[in-house]
Amino acid sequence: MNTTVAGLPVRAREFTDARIAESSIPWYLWSSVLATACISGGLYWDISWHMTIGRDTFWTPAHLLIQFGAILAGLSSAYLILKATFAGDLGAKQSSVQIFGFSGPLGAFISVWGAAAMVISAPFDNWWHNAYGLDVKIISPPHQVLGFGIEGIGFGGIILIVGALNRAEGTLRKHLEWLLLALGGLIVTHSMMGRLEYTDRAMMHSSFMYLALAIGPPFILEAFARPAGMRWGRTVVSAIYTVFFLLTLWIFPLFPGEPKLGPVYQRVAHMVPLAFPILIIAPAIVLDWLWPKLDRLWPKPSFATKWLEAAITGVVFLVALIAAQWPFADFMTTAASGNWFFGTQYHPYMVPSEWPGVSGGFMKAQSAYSFWLLMGWAVAASIVSTRLGIAFGNWMRKVQR
Repeated sequence: MNTTVAGLPVRAREFTDARIAESSIPWYLWSSVLATACISGGLYWDISWHMTIGRDTFWTPAHLLIQFGAILAGLSSAYLILKATFAGDLGAKQSSVQIFGFSGPLGAFISVWGAAAMVISAPFDNWWHNAYGLDVKIISPPHQVLGFGIEGIGFGGIILIVGALNRAEGTLRKHLEWLLLALGGLIVTHSMMGRLEYTDRAMMHSSFMYLALAIGPPFILEAFARPAGMRWGRTVVSAIYTVFFLLTLWIFPLFPGEPKLGPVYQRVAHMVPLAFPILIIAPAIVLDWLWPKLDRLWPKPSFATKWLEAAITGVVFLVALIAAQWPFADFMTTAASGNWFFGTQYHPYMVPSEWPGVSGGFMKAQSAYSFWLLMGWAVAASIVSTRLGIAFGNWMRKVQR
């Protein structure tokens, strides 16, 4: 039999106190979002550093900012695990899982793994460059290890936030919804940075770019919009990515920088920003307008109607993206776009002048067969990505730990 204190059983009183302690956003959720923001800023800075200066020492400010994000996420998550395991905190244990004898929120375990992968990637990257020489590629084995770690921290943060979101009520729940969408916007930012080599301005009339954009972004938009439950959740997530890329496009050229490696094909005297953001906000707005109508059409969707919903929204995502981006790409190849707002006059130092993105054109046209074949794959990828995002988003509505 439980003893009573102030009219409540001890365990119930402890649980009530734990709920009171969560009347504001817990510090570790802010820490998780701040870590992801540091990683986003550091990644952008590092890519700009490569495009402006070249491959430099590990101890650049950009690298340190990235690793600071990893350490912040790792230490805060490790603290949660150690507290739940050894401090006998009933509230912490009630929102925990057990792994290898340790207790803690599932998101904390994932974040610790991600932080470890990010830290390990640093010496691996140095070894890679010493063994194979300098490079300016975004996709390389050590960068992939770094990418997996970044995804781990992002995914861990998602689980931490939705666990708190699904236990919250009232004002706190609203605040957590906004926090979740903010994290979603940062994750879209990571995702789009990883696609830079496939979203160059010269590729915007190529089906390669739309295939790359069909794999991933539809998943992220659906995965965050569903647990957040906001009317314009997809728009908010894509707007955060858009604003991030716009601000950095306008701010980075204000700082001086020059190449330290050769060959130098472009004259550079300031930090080179990344390109103008891809217009994924266009399909996000269309989908936010469309989804309430689909929900009314199938209030209790079956297996078949779930795939039908995914097919409709996947096709709409791709069609809306092409409808916005294709004509915009035409404008971005004109001299009128070469200004501080659109930034098409900025080029990495190592890009030859004959590259279409520099000369103001598109890559060599694909054959009709190749174009439509890859567009077909893009449609399929968009549908599957959307379906997986729906499933993952619905699952996150149930996460409690």
